[in-house]
Amino acid sequence: MLHDYALELYSHAIMTATHSLPASTSRAGLLPRSARGIDPAGGPRRIRVGIIGATGYVGAELIRILARHPDVELVGLAGRGRDHEPIAGIHPHLAGTGLTVHSELPPSDAVFLALPHGAAAALVPDLIAAGTAIIDQGPDFRLTDPADYPRWYGFEHPRPDLLELAVYGLPEFHRAELSALVDAEVAIVGAPGCYPTATLLALAPLARAGLIGDLVVDAKSGVSGAGREAKPELHFGEVNESVKAYGLGGHRHVAEIEQELATITAREGLDPGVNPGIIAVDFLPHLIPMTRGILSACHVRPTRPVSQSELDELYAATYADEPFVTVVSTPPATKQVTGSNQVLVHVRRDERTDRILAIGVEDNLVKGAAGQAVQAFNLVHGLPETAGLDQLPLVP
Repeated sequence: MLHDYALELYSHAIMTATHSLPASTSRAGLLPRSARGIDPAGGPRRIRVGIIGATGYVGAELIRILARHPDVELVGLAGRGRDHEPIAGIHPHLAGTGLTVHSELPPSDAVFLALPHGAAAALVPDLIAAGTAIIDQGPDFRLTDPADYPRWYGFEHPRPDLLELAVYGLPEFHRAELSALVDAEVAIVGAPGCYPTATLLALAPLARAGLIGDLVVDAKSGVSGAGREAKPELHFGEVNESVKAYGLGGHRHVAEIEQELATITAREGLDPGVNPGIIAVDFLPHLIPMTRGILSACHVRPTRPVSQSELDELYAATYADEPFVTVVSTPPATKQVTGSNQVLVHVRRDERTDRILAIGVEDNLVKGAAGQAVQAFNLVHGLPETAGLDQLPLVP
């Protein structure tokens, strides 16, 4: 959780944003989100967006994507301890945006929060009081049960009442709930974690069919997933030419994976016990010497005999109309999605062991973080889901 000084700085940014709202935007007179940013003269729609936590890797990706979004006006960036600092001094590759990072945030229709664990939950109440839509990149609104926060994240959730209003921001399985926030009084999106995104998209068709008898997830992430803060174990000399397992005994993302697999199962009208493998997921992440990318390899012992053709049909039916998920016939590589909001999914039945191998790959900073958050933002504001996310992968 943020130390008191940092929390005070972020609180100042929030208070400035909410208390400086003009009188015409009192809560009773707030425009519905479907009408925010519309030009009465017929010009392009421009929704006012702010980012708190703009100095990290996820903050940088949010700026990169939103600066080119056709319906967004980036009105403010806030960073801890920053005061009128050009973004070029923090993220040189974003110099062309001409943006500046401040300690205060101007009034915004939507705010993306890229903050440490526990920070967003304390700040969100003031933002939603001003009618601001929240897209939280951290874990503070991902879990539905308040009791899970002390266990998995080490803090008591300060606003469990808001958890009931938050929507898990995986559009492929929560599209209707995200779209329903367009004209809702409160809009809070808990953006999924990077590991859960690749894992859930790889496994969802199996959960829908009640096929997960036993589950082991072996996942690998590039170093950017650990954030931008300097840590001895992330120095080049420590990471290069080395692979390390971590999070043994229960990585915090297990909570999301189990929660959402149970939700997917329930939505199919299935008894929770039909997928016994989702009750206690065996999840082991690894840090590997690359910058971006996640590969999640899911080893499933099926609950019944299943053929490759049935698996192919399940996955094709699930993702036929998804703009950012593609089912591929050969095992995918992370490099095939670098810089894009795409996820590649592969499924294969091993005839010798009778296990199912489901693989998902993504760019952890795009579909695993900033890109997926923008995808949810689009739905919350009634925009085309793909707006601002049309960039192709970068190879080599």
